[in-house]
Amino acid sequence: MLSINKVHHVAIICSDYSKSKSFYTQILGLSIIREIYREERESYKLDLALNGIFAIELFSFPNPPQRTSNPEAAGLRHLAFEVNDLDQTISFLDSKNIASEAIRIDHTTGKRFTFIADPDGLPIEFYEV
Repeated sequence: MLSINKVHHVAIICSDYSKSKSFYTQILGLSIIREIYREERESYKLDLALNGIFAIELFSFPNPPQRTSNPEAAGLRHLAFEVNDLDQTISFLDSKNIASEAIRIDHTTGKRFTFIADPDGLPIEFYEV
């Protein structure tokens, strides 16, 4: 059997690097580990950490193609973050003019969650523990 330790990171390609960098660092609060500009690819690579742990690689490329991003589309469904207080999370997002969907209830666990969209429409879930 294959031996996997954990998810190492999630890679995201954005269409507007500055806007996405600001969203993931200023709104979601991820910290920058390193930022590299790869001249041969005309591309930035931004390594981001959540609570000191490497979590997301944010890439920019010239003119990336659009992707369907609804939560039920084929492919990566969404990126989910665990939160302690969903109401507080939604209030903060509202203060930044970021709309969230109506709160849903996980039928298996009874836990509450909601979705927002990043600057490229990638669904982001906040799941209350």
